Amino acid sequence: MIDAGISFHVSEKGYYGDFGGAFIPEMLYPNVEELRLHYLEYMMEPSFQKEFHFLLKDFVGRPTPLFKAERLSAKYNTKIYLKREDLCHTGAHKVNNTIGQILMAKRLGKHKIVAETGAGQHGVATATVCALMGMECIIYMGAIDIERQAPNVARMKMLGATVVAAQSGSKTLKDATNEAMRHWINHPVDTHYIIGSVVGPHPYPDMVAKFQSVISEEIKWQLLEKEGRDYPDYILACVGGGSNAAGAFYHYLDEPRTALIAAEAAGQGISTGHSAATTFLGKPGVLHGSKSLLMQTEDGQVIEPYSISAGLDYPGIGPLHAHLATSGRAKFFDITDDEALDAALECSMLEGIIPALETAHALAVFGKLGAKPDEISVVNLSGRGDKDLATYQEKLKLNQ
Repeated sequence: MIDAGISFHVSEKGYYGDFGGAFIPEMLYPNVEELRLHYLEYMMEPSFQKEFHFLLKDFVGRPTPLFKAERLSAKYNTKIYLKREDLCHTGAHKVNNTIGQILMAKRLGKHKIVAETGAGQHGVATATVCALMGMECIIYMGAIDIERQAPNVARMKMLGATVVAAQSGSKTLKDATNEAMRHWINHPVDTHYIIGSVVGPHPYPDMVAKFQSVISEEIKWQLLEKEGRDYPDYILACVGGGSNAAGAFYHYLDEPRTALIAAEAAGQGISTGHSAATTFLGKPGVLHGSKSLLMQTEDGQVIEPYSISAGLDYPGIGPLHAHLATSGRAKFFDITDDEALDAALECSMLEGIIPALETAHALAVFGKLGAKPDEISVVNLSGRGDKDLATYQEKLKLNQ
């Protein structure tokens, strides 16, 4: 049940319940404030909407199919649909947001773009739209992620982006975000920061969620066509920062008949010290410009996250998801590396679709969900697995 007194949409001050806000250095205030004052106005402009939807259709390839996974459905004795975001141009949902934000940057008069990336999907999507619009592009990526996501690094460079290795901390997504923010602080006048998830200072979490909401907008009419109703019993998505989940959940936040199911990266297990399951291990704190749940020590130092998936090893979570977790609106599952690997192989062998490691965490929930035969589940298949083939080869021993 949804508590009628709780809102799941952002407040005027940028909060979802107790989480959100804009905790930023003074140097960034003009940029963030300009965006906050104008983002809704610009997004609603007919010329913006026309260009946004034209690019989503003819460049990204939307709408993406809603595919009934017959063999997975048979195995788990329930109805399973896959929302095929892996078929977007660039191979993941990330491009829905970068298209929107590059159009926003143009209206803000910015001509340089900076971004962070974990798995490289957001970096590729950002480099792609910068090439499309002829803008300079700088991508910060953790040095460890650069090693394990080499194909995406090559793509970014081929698209004309400068890829900068983040050498601090754990050398992964958190550190890339720190360095991208530092770059933006030093270049506030001509540069727009395209954040890749529903994190960061307000209005970023809301803006990114709105650009990604096309996912659930399509699910509604696609499900109506296939099942005669526009809502599923369950929507499943993996959550690192949480942009694909925010997009898949968006039009169902206030739908009491739909359970929102989020899969977090448990890594080697939530009690091992090698995990990224923020809602299980985190407590309230401020990271990258907003208040949310955060994996931290007793004295507030960020705990280094771990996941086999480069897109999920983030020590925080978007403020919307922190609110969904603490309010009980969404149910969170912790999925280990091994469970995700098993689910990736299962989806590949049963459905002929090799999912990204991130997405595999969501697929792994079916072993724990207990969905009934007449219930409908939609999994947001957020990305394709090409970028993870080296990991799959090693961990699944495909070379033997």
